[in-house]
Amino acid sequence: MALSRRVLVGGLAATGAATAAGPARAASPGGRRVRTGFDRLSADGYRLLDGRRVGIVTNPTGVTQDVRHIVDVMHADPRVRLTAVFGPEHGFRGTAQAGGSEGRDDDPATGLPVYDTYNKSGRELAGVFTDSGVDTIVFDIQDVGARFYTYIWTLYDCMVAAVLAGKRFVVLDRPNPVTGRAATGPVLDKKYASFVGREPISQAHGMTVTELALLFNGEFVPQAAGRPAELETVRMTGWRRDDFFDATGLPWVPPSPNMPTADTALVYAGTCLFEGTNLSEGRGTTRPFELLGADGIDARWAAAANRLDLPGVHFREAYFTPTFSKFQGKTIGGVQLHVHDRDAFDPVRTGIGLLVTARRVWGGFAWRPDHGIDRLTGSSAVRTMIDAGAGTDEVAASWQDGLRGFRRMRRRYLQYT
Repeated sequence: MALSRRVLVGGLAATGAATAAGPARAASPGGRRVRTGFDRLSADGYRLLDGRRVGIVTNPTGVTQDVRHIVDVMHADPRVRLTAVFGPEHGFRGTAQAGGSEGRDDDPATGLPVYDTYNKSGRELAGVFTDSGVDTIVFDIQDVGARFYTYIWTLYDCMVAAVLAGKRFVVLDRPNPVTGRAATGPVLDKKYASFVGREPISQAHGMTVTELALLFNGEFVPQAAGRPAELETVRMTGWRRDDFFDATGLPWVPPSPNMPTADTALVYAGTCLFEGTNLSEGRGTTRPFELLGADGIDARWAAAANRLDLPGVHFREAYFTPTFSKFQGKTIGGVQLHVHDRDAFDPVRTGIGLLVTARRVWGGFAWRPDHGIDRLTGSSAVRTMIDAGAGTDEVAASWQDGLRGFRRMRRRYLQYT
């Protein structure tokens, strides 16, 4: 199988999408499995990397079907010259909590130097690539489909830095675990750009990392770096836009310490908004982003949320004691989300509905003083509308024009049926 330049095109096996309304639709009788970008690259003998000094941006999610780490696999293979590893937020081995990294180190398993990319961009990150001595940078990290999940901005920052450092850039694709069917939610206003949103994409983007890399390179990297990256992508085979993660046959490895399951990813694009409030988003529990609450909240919140009749989800009155983060060691009240129909569920609209109802039923509700909610939603609109008494439908209506524009742009970069 030959690997073509720019985009690796492969046949897509037919598969069914899983739903939470009933048993997940199984893989095809022939045992269909998704083959990731790395699977296809290695099966072709790493010809795309032939003669190159390679560095890879990855974390614990960079694994094969039998959960061997791709750094270990590549390091042991004489057909590829892997000379450096670059770790994102949480680190190459994934030990750091949110807002942290593992720093510069040598990997004890391979002896390879591990460089820290977290909080680095532009010329500073280009300098890291130059110092590493690589000429080709490979990216392989599992994303979860939300604009504020920082790995996609590590991808973007690394693409810009690769241009500045004169390096070639290769992206290996993995599935969007919550499907790639639709983009939803507000589009970032560039005035609110940060590491949880560098460029104007929607809150739930419905794209894979390869599709995002193509979009970044076509729309944003030339503005930041002066020209596009020398980009090549390796597509998956066997993945369809309506596949949830459990239809792929791939092992789930937590992409970060508070993303333990694919169920977490399903709700994250909406409930992560609670990071911008004084409520717990469930960090320090076994169900982060599915459990939400605060001291003084009672059954009224779950009742109010259920009255919204949001599609695909029920809310249960819940009490829990976070072991770290907000309300550490204190028993608090709140809700647990129970998604019963994944196809109908809209995480962003659900997150807005929960913010609206929390503010109405709990007198202690407050936004974080730094207005972090504005960075998460991409503007001040959600915060100011909710403060003014707007309901869920009114808030959701406010972002539709921008979302339509992003959807038109996004369509040009989609690679899968």
